[in-house]
Amino acid sequence: MQPKATPAPSLLERVLSLATEVRTGEAGTALLLSLNVFAVLSAYYMIKPAREALILAMESGAELKSYASAAIAVLLLVAVPLYGRVANRMQPHRLVVSVTLFFVSNLLVFYFASKSATIRPMLGIPFYLWVGMFNMMIVAQFWAFANDVYTVEQGKRLFAVVGIGASVGAAVGSKVASALAEQIGVSSLMLVAAAVLMVSAVLTQWIHLRERDRERPPAPPKAAAPAKGGGFAMVFSDRYILLLAGLTLILNFVNSNGEYVLSVMISSWAEEAEATGMLGGLTKGAFIAKQYGDFFFYVNILGVVLQTFIVGRLVRWGGMRLALLVLPVIVLGSWSLIALFPALLVVRVGKTVENATDYSINNTVRQMLWLPTSQEAKFKAKQAVDAFFVRMGDVAAAGLVFVGTTVISLSVSGFALINIALAGAWLAIALAIMRQQKRLLAEAPTPPPTDDNETDSRST
Repeated sequence: MQPKATPAPSLLERVLSLATEVRTGEAGTALLLSLNVFAVLSAYYMIKPAREALILAMESGAELKSYASAAIAVLLLVAVPLYGRVANRMQPHRLVVSVTLFFVSNLLVFYFASKSATIRPMLGIPFYLWVGMFNMMIVAQFWAFANDVYTVEQGKRLFAVVGIGASVGAAVGSKVASALAEQIGVSSLMLVAAAVLMVSAVLTQWIHLRERDRERPPAPPKAAAPAKGGGFAMVFSDRYILLLAGLTLILNFVNSNGEYVLSVMISSWAEEAEATGMLGGLTKGAFIAKQYGDFFFYVNILGVVLQTFIVGRLVRWGGMRLALLVLPVIVLGSWSLIALFPALLVVRVGKTVENATDYSINNTVRQMLWLPTSQEAKFKAKQAVDAFFVRMGDVAAAGLVFVGTTVISLSVSGFALINIALAGAWLAIALAIMRQQKRLLAEAPTPPPTDDNETDSRST
């Protein structure tokens, strides 16, 4: 009997293969997941201008923003366990669709509230806190769903494609918000974001229908005996997940420290330019906005390039261990240079490379780390890690800024030295995660062999 000939790859498969290896039948779902996270990130970046406009219109709005991270972390202590209880009662796709539609309804309420002259002046704080929880939970939820759709082997290959949607969505959402804000008003961006989130809900259901009949490999032993309790209980009862939480916290601690240093140096440059008449006809605020606009532009462009052409190849050739170590090594090198040469150009270049690598290589590989965990861990513990521990990293950085500016007067080089120390701890945690993951994968049953010559019946 002649073996079945391997069909020629479709046009979509050939296009997606520019980023990573895409096998027959995989392109359709990979594209849908990429479009889904594109919609999620686009909606978030459309909401951000409305968030800034509402809170900065309040008296002492800038100061209120600085205290918001701690308040959001406290709210997440309630929201994450509540999410876990809902997850216990729903299938994953129903959970994702239901929570997405819940957020859509919230946006409609905020939109109509913003149209009330009485309510609008009081809306800044609640909306800022809501966005702080929304952006953490909706993104974590998407990646939990993607982790549930793919096997470990598929995720290592195809998350590179899915991540392109996140990188492009963030860039497009920002541009769309900038273009529409002047035409339809900032508050109306909430309606546009709600419509985009509706598209995300539809895509989630579509992906579920495509994948529901797919045969899944046997679950690892840990998945057969899920930990009792909610997401936080799972974090502290599982060494592997606890290490992921530590990695997430220290990553955001380092990043927030760097953002503070960059903001201080750009503000100082603007003050100097104002004093010497070198603002080029701009106000000080417009000058700062232009510098940040240029900074975000280069970060987004570099991030899309890395996501499209580097991530998949890096994981394929160097494995997850190498990919996970890339960002802490970059952080270690860039902040060592900043400690020696604390100039704006060095900080700006270092943060551009750091942020672009974080949004592409590091974000994708961090999502891959959840592939060998149980379904319960993906939808409960991941919410705790990607929401609460992210915010705790921000809170830790805010505490350092307070101490470093009011107690011990840290210089730029001082903040750089702290980031160097944190990068060393980051490397140690990353290596521990890979050792633990190796043990976790060794416990997993071997999936049944498949016939590579068979064509997947799903259309692409």
